[in-house]
Amino acid sequence: MVKPARRATRRTGGARESEADGPRKKLVGLAVRGRGIARHGYELFAGDRRTGAITSGTLSPTLGEPIAMAYVAPSDAEPGTILEVKIRDQRVPAQVVALPFYRRTT
Repeated sequence: MVKPARRATRRTGGARESEADGPRKKLVGLAVRGRGIARHGYELFAGDRRTGAITSGTLSPTLGEPIAMAYVAPSDAEPGTILEVKIRDQRVPAQVVALPFYRRTT
């Protein structure tokens, strides 16, 4: 029995991608601009379109604001992009920021 050929794929940081299509999701940092903390599994929206989900989130004691990481569509991964996190049935603005969130200066 001959098995059908499989598309060449590779795993990169939790997001599965095809060699020909490029990544379907990109890991980004988020600074939550509204009230609330984005937690694992919360949905992210760009307008009315669901663009991704939160992987982790907390209140940063160093930065003094809520931060999170999420996998989003590559078109929404540009730093400065404003997305919305659905926190307790309300959409809260969050801005895409560069990772790492904080760099210690010496």
